[in-house]
Amino acid sequence: MNRTSRRLLAGLATAALLATAACGSDDEPGEGASGSDALIVYSGRNETLIAPLIEQFTKATGIEVTPRYGGSAELAAQLLEEGDRTPADVFLSQDAGALGALEEAGGLETLPQTTLDRVPAKYRSAEGAWVGTSGRSRVLVYNPDLVPAASLPKSVFDLTGPAYKGKVGYAPTNASFQAFVTGMRVSAGEERTREFLTAFQANEPQSFEGNVAVLEAVDAGTIPFGLINHYYLYERAAEAGGLDQVTARNYLFPGTDPGSLVNVAGVGILDGKGSTDAQAFVDFLVSEQGQTFFAEQTKEYPLVAGVPVELEGLPPLEQLGGPDVDLSQLESLDETLALLDEVGLT
Repeated sequence: MNRTSRRLLAGLATAALLATAACGSDDEPGEGASGSDALIVYSGRNETLIAPLIEQFTKATGIEVTPRYGGSAELAAQLLEEGDRTPADVFLSQDAGALGALEEAGGLETLPQTTLDRVPAKYRSAEGAWVGTSGRSRVLVYNPDLVPAASLPKSVFDLTGPAYKGKVGYAPTNASFQAFVTGMRVSAGEERTREFLTAFQANEPQSFEGNVAVLEAVDAGTIPFGLINHYYLYERAAEAGGLDQVTARNYLFPGTDPGSLVNVAGVGILDGKGSTDAQAFVDFLVSEQGQTFFAEQTKEYPLVAGVPVELEGLPPLEQLGGPDVDLSQLESLDETLALLDEVGLT
């Protein structure tokens, strides 16, 4: 294993230990089945979420799949350690950072251009190693009974001000929060990110075990604000019978603010494991059927043009801002974890 792979493995292994409390659509990984003749997919996405999609794929193609479920960072670390001995054919990741780690280590095949072109360039590997399957935006969820919309902050950096002391919820062990911090490091620089995190920590934010708990606290009026992904609100609304049954609302910071980072779940084929079946699985995820599943079941953004999203108040994907970053660069998770530990936000 080369120096780059060792560094990535160490960072991802640390991330796996810290991310066990991650919440939402990707909270509780389960055990996969075993089978030597099936396509083997390491899935960093939750079994409850992905199993029905795998069933749709098998029904449509006749290709059997053996999934192994776990955290995305955990599985990426395992793939780096297994190297060319891995039984896995495909890696389905909750976020682009884990895919970027494997790409940097040379662990992924180059996908066909026809597959890559189904997704906008900003949501896939610039080198063609992986392709996004669904998108999610970071948001500030807020309680409009406590906070007038007109007084919402213009930037995530404003949350360090005295008006927000003790009023912002966050989930420090959640992979999406860590990806947000990595995105800030990449877009705003290491020093500004350290300054923000130091001031944010001093402003007494409220720590929760996951994004669902953050949303529940905001919706109940326990705290006015929370840092989460956009789809948690819509999952809650679906459970409650509609958005009008939920008090909380999403707010996207304008422009290129790091607080509105758009990240993706994505998929890649392991190096040396290119096959017709593996490619069929990737293509299914970016097909109309696969993209419709993500839009309807997970309340995420489909990345393929023409697949509708019918969620009240959700802006179209092409209208989202956020920092202009190469999502593969979100692989530098070990530096992010070290910084969060340094400032006391772990």
